[in-house]
Formats: sequence, C-alpha cells, structure tokens
Amino acid sequence: MKRNLISLVLLSFTLAPFSLGQMQPSSPAEARIQKEVRHELLMLPWFSVFDNIAFQVNGDTVTLLGQVTRPVTKSDAENSIKHIEGVDHVVNKIEVLPPSPMDDQSRLALYRAIYGFPTLEKYAMGVQKPIRIIVNNGHVTLEGVVDTQSDKDTANIRANSVPGIFSVTNNLQVVPR
Repeated sequence: MKRNLISLVLLSFTLAPFSLGQMQPSSPAEARIQKEVRHELLMLPWFSVFDNIAFQVNGDTVTLLGQVTRPVTKSDAENSIKHIEGVDHVVNKIEVLPPSPMDDQSRLALYRAIYGFPTLEKYAMGVQKPIRIIVNNGHVTLEGVVDTQSDKDTANIRANSVPGIFSVTNNLQVVPR
C-alpha cells in the first residue's frame, strides 16, 4: 500500500508538466524558464481542477493560454511569471469563463462522476489533479493526462453521463507510466 501511494505521488509530479501544456525547450535558458513558470503556476492559490493553464516559452517571452473560472487566477498567473529572471514579456491569452450557476453545478457533478468512479479514483490523489474539467456554457472539455486509453474512454463516458451537459470534448492524453 505504501509503495503504491509513493508511486502515485511520483506519478502526479511526473504528469504535472503535461497538464500545464508546456513545449520542449530549445535552449538551457528556456528549460530553466519553463521549470520556473511551471512551478509558479502550480503554486497559484486559486488554481483548481476546473482551470486549465498552458504556456509557451519563446526566448524571453512567455505566452499563457487556457481557461480559468476566476479573473484573479488569470491576473495572478501573469503577475507570478513577470518576476522570473529572463522573462521580459508575458502575453496573457487566458480566457476567463463566464460566471454561471448552471456551470458551477455541472462542475461539481462532473467532478463527482469522474473522480468518484472506482477506476478513476487514483487520479484524485495529490493536490493537482491530472484530469482538468473545463465547463463553458454547458460544453465540457477534458484536459490533462491519464495512464491508459481505457481511463480516457471511461472519463469521457462518465462526463457524458452527467445531466445538463451539451457536449464533451475529450482532449485527455494517454501517457503510460
């Protein structure tokens, strides 16, 4: 049991770069910047399973992409990146999802449907969940990483089973351990 817990914790740390959508660095300086950007984004206080932030590093410019549920998360993401040594420009293309009580209900139902399902419970461990649930006006996008195609398909089926969901786009990537 302890060994499984350790491997799940290690898995969550190895999968974190994929959930933040970073690209391969072209230089050691870009690699360092990517590592620091990833760290800063993971430390955001309001960054949750319902947010998806990706970034690209091109020289001294960092471009932030994705969707968040709170405007403060967008501004905090930009402000946390600005102070990193070697970053001169931050282009913030993060979309703030519109506030909607219906979407909030759907987010909770989707969280329970996905992370509460026995074969997907392993992804609920750790602070940063590898499956991101983005809801925009009843349309759902699943982002992140899973271990198997079966887990990807199960998450898709579980998301489609939630009442009030108009569509599900499954962008989960399969990255075997």
